[in-house]
Amino acid sequence: MNTTNTLDIAGLETVYDQLATAIDTVGAEKSELLLVKLALLAANELGNAGRFAEMLAAAQRDL
Repeated sequence: MNTTNTLDIAGLETVYDQLATAIDTVGAEKSELLLVKLALLAANELGNAGRFAEMLAAAQRDL
């Protein structure tokens, strides 16, 4: 049983596809704004600024 609220590979692929489609839909000129708004909504849903900082650092690695 998965008790940690994580996505499996299929779920991650679905999220990736949704994100890519949204970025394409808004266009290059608004993609940064979309991603910032999404990050803020996700941080609010997460409800943990420290955990968000850890996730942000992980996302920045190896860009």
